[in-house]
Amino acid sequence: MGDLLAARAQMGTSLAFHIIFSVLGVGLPLLLCIAEGLALKTKNQTWMLLTRRWAKAAAILFAIGAVSGTILSFELGLLWPTYIEFAGRVVGLPFMLEGFAFFLEAIFLGLYLYGWAQLSPRAHWLCSFPIWISGLASAWFIVSANSWMNTPAGFVFKNGQVVDIRPFQAIFNPSTPYQTVHMMLASYVATGFAVAAVYGWAMLRGKRDDYHRKGLMLGMLMAVVAVPLQIVSGDFNARFLANYQPTKFAAMEAVFKTQDGAPITIGGLVDPSTGEVRYALEIPRGLSLLAYANPDAKVKGLEQIPRDDWPNVPLVHLSFDGMVSSGFFMLFIAFVYWLFFFLRRRKAPEHKLLLWGIVVSGVLGFLAVELGWMVTELGRQPWTIYGFLRTRDAATTAPWLNESFLAFTGIYILLGVALVWLLLRVARTPMPRLVPQEQAQRAGV
Repeated sequence: MGDLLAARAQMGTSLAFHIIFSVLGVGLPLLLCIAEGLALKTKNQTWMLLTRRWAKAAAILFAIGAVSGTILSFELGLLWPTYIEFAGRVVGLPFMLEGFAFFLEAIFLGLYLYGWAQLSPRAHWLCSFPIWISGLASAWFIVSANSWMNTPAGFVFKNGQVVDIRPFQAIFNPSTPYQTVHMMLASYVATGFAVAAVYGWAMLRGKRDDYHRKGLMLGMLMAVVAVPLQIVSGDFNARFLANYQPTKFAAMEAVFKTQDGAPITIGGLVDPSTGEVRYALEIPRGLSLLAYANPDAKVKGLEQIPRDDWPNVPLVHLSFDGMVSSGFFMLFIAFVYWLFFFLRRRKAPEHKLLLWGIVVSGVLGFLAVELGWMVTELGRQPWTIYGFLRTRDAATTAPWLNESFLAFTGIYILLGVALVWLLLRVARTPMPRLVPQEQAQRAGV
């Protein structure tokens, strides 16, 4: 690989790996908080069993996620020095605040993990709130920095220098509300379906006790709340992109020619050389209606943009379609699950086909997250900072980038194997025997 491709491949691999932990770091602590709250309210020991098991999984995910996040922080400086020089003074604040949120999460996670016997039940439960709130804050700060790369604000570029820096204007750039909300909801969707998929798979294997039913139900509860909100958020996001990033929007929808009453193009084989999309399903005037609430509105096509500024249109369009399709499939599964749940008088449905749909959704949740980030990052190319710094000018010129890519890929493979082994070990551990809090304190359990 050339140096630019090697740098992009290494950064892309690192982000694809780390984003899984970021998503679970936002969603799983909230599930912990809800499960323990239900245990305290209902005195049902099953909820506490779920809490104990999920706490161990959260600790493993946090530890490995910290390693991959540390690697990413070094890669930003080593692979993209020009970007750091340009952006450091402008968006250094959200990176710093993310560090504070991370340390706050680490402190309370330690109290939570080691405070089962030392803290009162209510105090222990309250420790879970800073964990999920700081995890959510971490995601917000990092995504706001990424959104700045899409719609730069808070500075003046004069005579080749960045001057008149306004950090808070940079944080609250035009993309921030759309991109941060979309990412946070994606975290809850993916986590909810992932947890539900674990228990759905166990139920397919015959484990249909109260423990597995409750684990499935709580995961599906998070999913059914988040997934429709996520789809609405995606609609707002697309409308925003149509006005602020028309190149990315045109690539997502494979619009090559500016036209009134543009159709929605679903699927198909995109050919940038001819500007055609073969074998696609088209919904007449649908894109103009969704983007501008007017079926006759004009949608800007890629032919108005210099060819050197085009992203990889086939890959962006395919990624966008995959993300949207995954989202609507998950919405359907969540709707069917809760429809049967209420039709059966609040009894969890256990139909084999539905359980398989939940398992598939558990995979699609993470696939949608990965594809969504591909749309965000690839759709901005060839820019690192949209309109100001091209990716080829931001990459390092240091040697050994191919070897570095191979080395870090090996590290991620080892981390992935370690993660799977540790989570399987937790899953196969016998259930802990719960005792009343007073006895636990006296026995030092």
